[in-house]
Amino acid sequence: MIARRAVLAGLTASAVAGRAIAASIAAGVTRLDPALDAVIDANAQVEVLGRGYRWAEGPVWVPEQNALLFGDPQNNVVHRWTRADGVRPFLSPSGMQGPIPAGVREAGANGLVLDGRGALVIADSGTRAIVRVDLRTKRRTILADRFEGKRFNSPNDLVLARSGVIYFSDPPYGFEGGDASPLREQAVNGLYRLTPDGKVTLVDGELRRPNGVALSRDERTLYVALSDERRPEVLAYTLGADGMPNGRRLFCDMRADHARGLPGLPDGMDVDADGRVFATGPGGVHVLAADGRRLGLIATGKAVANCCVGEGGRSLFLTSHDMLARVSLKPRRGQSGA
Repeated sequence: MIARRAVLAGLTASAVAGRAIAASIAAGVTRLDPALDAVIDANAQVEVLGRGYRWAEGPVWVPEQNALLFGDPQNNVVHRWTRADGVRPFLSPSGMQGPIPAGVREAGANGLVLDGRGALVIADSGTRAIVRVDLRTKRRTILADRFEGKRFNSPNDLVLARSGVIYFSDPPYGFEGGDASPLREQAVNGLYRLTPDGKVTLVDGELRRPNGVALSRDERTLYVALSDERRPEVLAYTLGADGMPNGRRLFCDMRADHARGLPGLPDGMDVDADGRVFATGPGGVHVLAADGRRLGLIATGKAVANCCVGEGGRSLFLTSHDMLARVSLKPRRGQSGA
């Protein structure tokens, strides 16, 4: 679709100073810590770039194209946004290539990342696999679709380490009926590690709803969001030299935000060049310092599924329910380019 642009009213820092976040939250920026001023202007506006998706997901910035790719898993499409052309379909189908069988809720691609060669790597909910797609030819290669001989549930989000290792989550969201689906083969909703030689290792099989994943800039910490109404948290795993966790701690507890009735649950994340974590959750995107301090909240007025930093650190893109949105960031000193 051609991008439709609208501007949602922002909240000034003075208007929210000293107030708790309300359950009915307006679109804009809430400043919770003065350190937010180095990241985003409290008067920044949220710009809507496109509308009409069933559930927008998994944005990734493609520097070589000055473009954003993002998915609509339930419609089995990956869209491409540029400033010149707005939003246009890019991959359709984005996931499952044939007829969609009964019991499949999300046939398309969910989380997206770029690998070291500039190819797109997808958490393909429909195919139930981690898939590489050549951006030029759109040729698909399945990297992994099983663990211990059984098909994954519905890979949801992923992050790629500089070594080529992929960490990904595998909740049951792609199935109608979730955990009770007869299509399910895995006994757990796992957090996995995939090495370049194709070896899959279960990192954590004790999570009920693992979802968004991200890595710290030094790749010593793996962040995992739990889209779990019983446990709306972001966890931080300390990674050893072998890339496996040797410790786990609570990074951000969003129970209070969920209890207020704010829209959304912990979901997708991104980490900026200074190590700050942009974590979606109840109310929007929670801007967190590397030590977990809450700096601010970026809201669209509805649930935000995922986000990513793009345009050379100048923009944060938000996939928010049925729309794609953008808010301007303050780039690092001397930072430029796409």
